[in-house]
Amino acid sequence: MTELRIEPYEIPAADIGPENPLPMFRSAEENGRHNIDPSVPEDERRYIGWQTGSRLLPYRMQDGYTRDKRPKAFKAAVLENEHLRAMVLPELGGRLVSLYHKSSDRELLDRNPVFQPCNLAQRNAWFSGGIEWNTSHFGHYYLTCSPVFAVEVKGIQGEPVLRIYEWDRVQAFPWQIDFHLPPGSEFLFARMRLVNPHDYEIPMYWWTNMAVSERADVRMLCPAESAIRPVRSRGISAMPMPDLDGADCSYTMRVPHSYEVFMRIPKGNRRWVAALDGEGRGFVQTSTDRLIGRKMFCWGNSTGGRRWQEFLAVPGQAYLEIQAGLARTQFEHLPMPAYEQWTWTEAFGLLEADPSEVHHEDWNRAWRTAESALNEKLPRENLDKLHDQFAEVTARQPDRILAEGSGWGALELQRLKSSSNPVRIPAELPFTESTLGSDQRPWLDLLESGTLTETDPQDEIGQFIVQSEWQAILEESISRSKCDHWLAWYHLGNMKMEAHDTLGARQAWETSLQRKRNGWSLRNLAVIALREENIDEACELLRQAWETGPKIAQFAVEYAQTLVKYERYEEAVRFIESIPEDIRQHERVHIAWARASLRCGRYDIAESLLKRRLVTVREGEASLTDLWFEMQERKLAETENIPLDEALKERVRRELIPPADIDFRQ
Repeated sequence: MTELRIEPYEIPAADIGPENPLPMFRSAEENGRHNIDPSVPEDERRYIGWQTGSRLLPYRMQDGYTRDKRPKAFKAAVLENEHLRAMVLPELGGRLVSLYHKSSDRELLDRNPVFQPCNLAQRNAWFSGGIEWNTSHFGHYYLTCSPVFAVEVKGIQGEPVLRIYEWDRVQAFPWQIDFHLPPGSEFLFARMRLVNPHDYEIPMYWWTNMAVSERADVRMLCPAESAIRPVRSRGISAMPMPDLDGADCSYTMRVPHSYEVFMRIPKGNRRWVAALDGEGRGFVQTSTDRLIGRKMFCWGNSTGGRRWQEFLAVPGQAYLEIQAGLARTQFEHLPMPAYEQWTWTEAFGLLEADPSEVHHEDWNRAWRTAESALNEKLPRENLDKLHDQFAEVTARQPDRILAEGSGWGALELQRLKSSSNPVRIPAELPFTESTLGSDQRPWLDLLESGTLTETDPQDEIGQFIVQSEWQAILEESISRSKCDHWLAWYHLGNMKMEAHDTLGARQAWETSLQRKRNGWSLRNLAVIALREENIDEACELLRQAWETGPKIAQFAVEYAQTLVKYERYEEAVRFIESIPEDIRQHERVHIAWARASLRCGRYDIAESLLKRRLVTVREGEASLTDLWFEMQERKLAETENIPLDEALKERVRRELIPPADIDFRQ
């Protein structure tokens, strides 16, 4: 018997906070830059870096969270049968936070006891634990800390199926996951569908990231004799499995540093990955053949790695990740043809195998033992058959709505209907008009009346849209003088900048300033100046943006950081000490203030920074330890009356150990 219900999931949770109102424009280059070692053959490097340049718009940064946690009850969709209980959080990207095996009383995933956003995702905020779903663009997904839709659908035996879905705003496509837990099944199945509704090819990305508990006796297993990994000295390189610089990387606690390896499963072999403990038991994931990639990641056992584990969760909590993706590595996208739909099915469950064999020193012998156990429990042909059977459910209309996501899919439907273009968004993914809210209202007004309502430049700027079809609508409205005002030109500049039309963006923002002076356009012109390495112009524009207002922390952060980056330390100190106290104490302003003050011979600000509880430290960020080392260098140089040279720097880093609570180095 399978049951689907909604129940509260209460844990200590930090507030996600307000979004950053400043647009973060895509990188100037479409492709990512990767150094690839000759050990990686030509056929495996074709799409490495393709279309992986950073992208964020039309989403905004989620960097306003705190570390103050209070009990919060999230809405959980619980799918349960005789063997498994799966818990999904629609409010947090559809994260599968728990997969509990009932007869063994065993949690198969790493279950984070808190919700603590940290700076790791595309939009900054990300949290660890469970299974996350990453699509659209390289990196942790834009909606990892945002709501998605959840509905109930009838399964192949009449049992309830949980479906989550959303509209991706970067590539403008819908994605869908149907969770199946048939009666009597010891595996949770997830049938994925990606839909390209456009008449052109789009770059596509998907990785399923699964967190499991990390212990000394846990071994990662996968049917691959070699892997690909990034190496700082050589770039992306091939390596034999499981030999990572002399250590067996299938046991994550045997390697001191963080690492990621992408397994090269031979074509035709079954796709799976597992993490089994000393008793030969643990979590396994397998899939139909479209999902070709498998990866393992761990934080490592350095001070920084251990600090990250605690920073993301609580002391004593440790996890490793096993992952599965569309491509061989996460450094690549794949071309998805026009009007194409891609589907596959993943299975998650408990695997048990002979412990002496899965922990055998012979790597091939170990993974073949695990694979035999998997084949016995869930034959490959059975999964393929289920994938075909689930196809009928994928196209079924939902029976009831459990949770609503954003209104952007509904807005896109309104645009398509008004343009008389064919609607290629599947009807079984209902983006209902009830989800249209204040975020969509200005754009809905533009669509329906041809007018984008002007607002006061001192107010919140609102949400962005950069889709080319909307640019045409806005340009037509401006040309007809229906919204020839500062805000319309500002948004048009954002659209042009995101389309790599820098000249058009500059002209639009300059026109915006002619219509009404505003800090938003001044700041964006500074972005262009920085990209063109016109540092004096950029600093002046950022100063004007702050003075013009609104005087928000984000303007101050960018101005202060730019001054420090280009070594204008005294100017930075003067600016920061002139602004309101609450903004001066913003974490990123405080870091810039500390760096600038230290270069001006003042230690007090740096010392006060290092005593505060930091929140938005970026993955692998070394700014805090660098600041601490520099302070020690300067103090020693003064105390011992010696030059602050490379010899002193090497001595300090060799002899002194920074406090563990500021050490996030990888």
